Amino acid sequence: MNLRELVSALDDFASLSLAESWDNVGLLVEPSPPHTVNTLFLTNDLTEEVMEEAVQKKADLILSYHPPVFTPLKRVTWKTWKERLVVRALENRIGIYSPHTAYDAIPHGVNNWLTKGLGACTSIPLHPSAAPRHPTEGTHRVEFYANNTEHLDTVLSKIKTIQEIFCLATLPARVEGEEQTRVSLNCSQKALLEVVALLSQDNLLYHKTEILLLQKPLLPHTGMGRLCTLSEPVSLSDIIERVKNHLKLPYVRLAMGVGKTLESPVKKVALCAGSGSSILKGTEADLYLTGEMSHHDVLDAVANGISVILCEHSNTERGFLSDLRDMLATHLLNKVSILVSEKDRDPLQVA
Repeated sequence: MNLRELVSALDDFASLSLAESWDNVGLLVEPSPPHTVNTLFLTNDLTEEVMEEAVQKKADLILSYHPPVFTPLKRVTWKTWKERLVVRALENRIGIYSPHTAYDAIPHGVNNWLTKGLGACTSIPLHPSAAPRHPTEGTHRVEFYANNTEHLDTVLSKIKTIQEIFCLATLPARVEGEEQTRVSLNCSQKALLEVVALLSQDNLLYHKTEILLLQKPLLPHTGMGRLCTLSEPVSLSDIIERVKNHLKLPYVRLAMGVGKTLESPVKKVALCAGSGSSILKGTEADLYLTGEMSHHDVLDAVANGISVILCEHSNTERGFLSDLRDMLATHLLNKVSILVSEKDRDPLQVA
């Protein structure tokens, strides 16, 4: 497949608009066109060891769940390992694409895969995603009525000078038997203050003004984290074993909630792949499951009677790659060969 066609297909699989605003997602390194992709190489972390593996396996595009280029590079030299990744990629005509938090949010993504380790359960996003393109522009809608056409023209000309005004429209209307003009517009929060200040100069217009908050509809089953309700409560010790089996780990770290034991029943589990502190914090549950949390957030959870299982950051994500390979093979109609890195691994181990 042509690189641009493949990137478009990957964007269709998981819209990058679902990624968090702080994230750096999409095509990060692009060889000069035309660039054909015969082999797509999947990894959780793109390290130098993984890059050499991709070169040996003649990859044309690396899909790295974590973006290897996150903060801006001021130069591309051989001095730092992330710069060297870019150099090696371009030398070997390998593109680099990262979906990161877009894959966290989608219904068929990383967090959904993580729920499979709990057993039979239902789940909902902890932080639901809003539809990115509805409404298309503006945060507020302003509507007002006027019956003085000459005065209205003056007001409209002033409104048009305000930045971030969208969808300005006028329609004839009949209000209490009077012929009037209905004006509606969308605007940003900043522009709203200027519009209100302008309309407040005319008491009659201001009296007939309505301001509506434009809320984007939530997308079903889409968003960050998951709150899972098990079909039947099971003991904490059973959940630990299920998680270890699912993630293929010999151990996890456990913080026991105050008043809880290994035999305490678990019915509700709040989980987030990777680093879950900000997503899980404040959620009512029997258990938090994530890769890593700050020391103080663990203490807060424990004090509230919530047990915490930590598996190390990338251990809660890496196993998803096998499922991803199969899903992408179907989505891409088997037009490219898809390989999963054998060198990709969590950097932490027990010594």
